[in-house]
Amino acid sequence: MAAEADAARSASPAPSWHDIVLHTLKRNAVDLVPYVPDRVLTPLIESLHADPFFTTFATAREEEAVGILSGAWMGGRRGALLMQTSGFATLANVLASLVVPCQIPLIMVVSERGTLGEFNYGQSLVCRTMRPVLDALAMEHHTMTRLDELEFVVDRSIKQAIATQAPVALILSPLLTGGKVFA
Repeated sequence: MAAEADAARSASPAPSWHDIVLHTLKRNAVDLVPYVPDRVLTPLIESLHADPFFTTFATAREEEAVGILSGAWMGGRRGALLMQTSGFATLANVLASLVVPCQIPLIMVVSERGTLGEFNYGQSLVCRTMRPVLDALAMEHHTMTRLDELEFVVDRSIKQAIATQAPVALILSPLLTGGKVFA
């Protein structure tokens, strides 16, 4: 019996990074997910749209999504912003003037661009400055590179953000997601 269970477990494929993120958001009652379209995040975005638990929609800019999520938090709803590294360049003001001082537990899921073969200098520049800006704002941030740690880090980061009313950035490394394919 145990051998059959082990065989069944090994026969089923490991969950993907986007399945893990979706299920962890759901388990933590994070149901509002605005995003700025991103090729790397597309599998997650499509899965969120397909699941009726989530309210998922595109925004024109990252600051717009932060405003929506801040208002939603004040109204008792939990949400997460999906974006890529370049979008972080526009967020310093709204993070420093709204999210941090008002103790909004903003959850940012950021697909990391600007490293590991990146061709776009703008992406590279923002990638090099994103973590120092997060540090300067005293914002918790974690870079996920391994599938076996993803669920734990995302789950605990969401719980900490809610409990401490402090934002968190979950940076998805190309080592985890495969990054953007440059054709």
